[in-house]
Amino acid sequence: MKSLKKTRRIQVIFVTVFALILATGLIGYAMRDGINFFRSPSQVLAEPPSANETFRIGGLVEEGSLRRGQGHVVSFSVTDGGASVPVTFEGILPDLFEENQGMVGTGRYINGVFEASEILAKHDETYMPKEVIDALKEQGVYKEADTGS
Repeated sequence: MKSLKKTRRIQVIFVTVFALILATGLIGYAMRDGINFFRSPSQVLAEPPSANETFRIGGLVEEGSLRRGQGHVVSFSVTDGGASVPVTFEGILPDLFEENQGMVGTGRYINGVFEASEILAKHDETYMPKEVIDALKEQGVYKEADTGS
């Protein structure tokens, strides 16, 4: 009688562990497309991602690099002070998007150009995404904003 209970208990434990492993694997598989890693321009040039990998890039819009093409096509370069990556975007840019301002773009790095599917710009005078600040500090370019208080 004891060995039957012990066998059942071991079987229940194995089935539970298998179910947890399977559930974790399925959740990870379902979320694989929703995860976008952040990279600075220096990181992109040092270790170029594959053309099918979607990621976020951030930094400052390089002065003098903003070019508007036909329709809603825009090209510019994003820099972290150490490296510069050309970016193309087809769509309407945020109102606060301009040169020498912080931005974060989501897209793919194809043939040496970051093709953005989404562009986010700062929303007030002092805000910049944490990842962009960290990347700029790493390059020694970031200057703390004077709050004037």
